[in-house]
Amino acid sequence: MPEISVVAVFAAAIASFALGGLWYSPVLFAKAWQREAGVTDDQLRNANMGRIFGLTFLLCLLASFVFALFLGPHPTLVLGVGAGFAAGLCWVAASFGINYLFERRSLRLFLINGGYHTLQFTLIGLVLAALP
Repeated sequence: MPEISVVAVFAAAIASFALGGLWYSPVLFAKAWQREAGVTDDQLRNANMGRIFGLTFLLCLLASFVFALFLGPHPTLVLGVGAGFAAGLCWVAASFGINYLFERRSLRLFLINGGYHTLQFTLIGLVLAALP
């Protein structure tokens, strides 16, 4: 098993999950995201939020774990933040952009989702680099 910090991976997943909670909350982009994604109030009310949040956390954990493997043991802060920003913007957001172009999705939805993932991976990289 490669040398990674399990504590840092869990902390990065928790930070990533919390960022998503804030990003997609009414304080920031909930209504704009909902409108642009075509998600109705009824769909939100009838959703199995326990399942959605539980699986979302597992996916945050998976992303944090694999990013820790990518960064290797004891990444510097510059590497963690820089690689996280690059991964979020140039891998994840760019991939969303490709799909959104073909799906004819709005620029606003791209900026909301791509912005979240850019910050998400930047934060994951920061946490992985900052914690032993």
